[in-house]
Amino acid sequence: MTTETQHRTPSAIDAVAEQHTERLIEMSPALRVELGRPGDETVLDDYSPAGAAARDALNARTLAALDEAEAAMAADGTAPDAVDAVTLDAMRERLGVERDLHAAGLDIGQLNVIASPLQEVRELFDLVPTETTADWEHSAAKLRAVDTALAGYRESLLAARDAGRAPARRQVERGIEQAREAAKAGGHFDRFVAKATAVPEALAAELAESAKTARTAYVELAEFLAEEIAPHAREEDACGREDYRLLSRAFLGTEVDLDETYAWGLAELERIDAEQRRIAERIAPGTDVLAVMHDLDADPAQQLHGLDALRSWMQEKADAAITALGGSAFDIPEPVRTIECMVLADGTGGIYYTPPTDDFSRPGRMWWSVPAGVETFSTWQELTTVYHEGVPGHHLQIGQAVVVKDTLNTWRRQICWVSGHGEGWAFYAEKLMAELGFLDDPADRLGMLDSQRVRAARVCVDIGVHCGLEAPESVGGGIWDADKAWEFLTANVAMDRSFLAFELDRYLGWPGQAPSYAIGRRLWEQAREEARAAAEADGRAFDLKAFHSRALDLGSVGLDTLRRALA
Repeated sequence: MTTETQHRTPSAIDAVAEQHTERLIEMSPALRVELGRPGDETVLDDYSPAGAAARDALNARTLAALDEAEAAMAADGTAPDAVDAVTLDAMRERLGVERDLHAAGLDIGQLNVIASPLQEVRELFDLVPTETTADWEHSAAKLRAVDTALAGYRESLLAARDAGRAPARRQVERGIEQAREAAKAGGHFDRFVAKATAVPEALAAELAESAKTARTAYVELAEFLAEEIAPHAREEDACGREDYRLLSRAFLGTEVDLDETYAWGLAELERIDAEQRRIAERIAPGTDVLAVMHDLDADPAQQLHGLDALRSWMQEKADAAITALGGSAFDIPEPVRTIECMVLADGTGGIYYTPPTDDFSRPGRMWWSVPAGVETFSTWQELTTVYHEGVPGHHLQIGQAVVVKDTLNTWRRQICWVSGHGEGWAFYAEKLMAELGFLDDPADRLGMLDSQRVRAARVCVDIGVHCGLEAPESVGGGIWDADKAWEFLTANVAMDRSFLAFELDRYLGWPGQAPSYAIGRRLWEQAREEARAAAEADGRAFDLKAFHSRALDLGSVGLDTLRRALA
């Protein structure tokens, strides 16, 4: 057991973190739903400029309180322990970058295809409890509150527009499409209330009317985007190097050399391509990689048909990984040995994880949001995704942090999330499963390499487009743009074109996030090798299992904080 997992008495630093967390929970009904906390069930988050200003003010107060608490400890002759040192480092880094984003106007008016208020409001209803009549009464109130939440979002979009920060046209057009889809009769909200099959008739009628109110709010959002934002939308997809540098730091918790990282991404693609060719030759001598992938997709033994089959397969593979890895490569706490796999119809194409509640009464969940009409899935390509979202990926990473109540404050366990750390770990987990022998089947290994190739291509496209870098000669050279990015992706990524089109829209509208997977994995691997070198320099054998436990017990922190803590 590492120092981080031993019981300790909460400190003044922990108290500041807990106060910050409680205030965040008060401010965010969505966070309360995610954490399973009580609170006003009739409201949704405030997406207006005033809401952003309130969060910034909270960050400022918390940073000042951390300084005061540390100074008071010093005056008493008390030094922060190892846990406090990481909390101070992590909170100053995270809240500091959030304040920088606010000062730059980058925390309001965001619009993209996957992670903006347009999606967040809708997706909240995938997580709300629905077991009791009271739960459904609360949901009726939340559905009626969609109008207010989206009104605040419209305020932010106008403020960003008026400040010269209107979204790119591509994102506006896709946002209009998504808003109209959410507004459809029989769509997301109507399907949600249709699950209320055991409530009183009056409540059922109220839910139906509340769903109609939510749909109307999305009709109004679509009209607003078309009339007020689209005429001012920028034609360029690129956000520019200055904004990108800040956004990249927000997603990574460190600042990287963007030009060196771009060159590394291109080199990674070459490395992966060579290994894919070797695997393809092993599967079907004399056949190129794309032909082998096509044959695998057509192989009935590699296919799943229907959403029920997909969910069952995900659950089987996720459970098997937990059984196989517990006690060997990882210490898996008992509450984390349960994961629930979920499939959403008529979705966006995203695959994601939602954490357990604090008491694990709602387990961690792996979600596959399947686009309408997609009914066939290739297991060779997706097994590595199960490891990414499940164990040893997000489910172990996040679940283990939730478990260590005796050591970490709530902000460390459940609030702080850094994409480069979290997605970097999950991507590291994919490669680790190959190292541990779980992807020895050539088809599964080819799928893992395809996942690596997608992530490397993201680095090139994302940094290349948003920073205006020189594109490879394979796509005509010159400055990167969306057309070159599409040509590059279709040449390098073996993904269904409908999924790939969504992915490109995602990269173009969410600068800095997509590269955090590969960059994060790179930095995780560097941290592991630094720990190995340190152990060997001391004459000790490197213990991989102990390294994983120590690292995961820290919770999700910025990558600079991670490396300092592990050192």
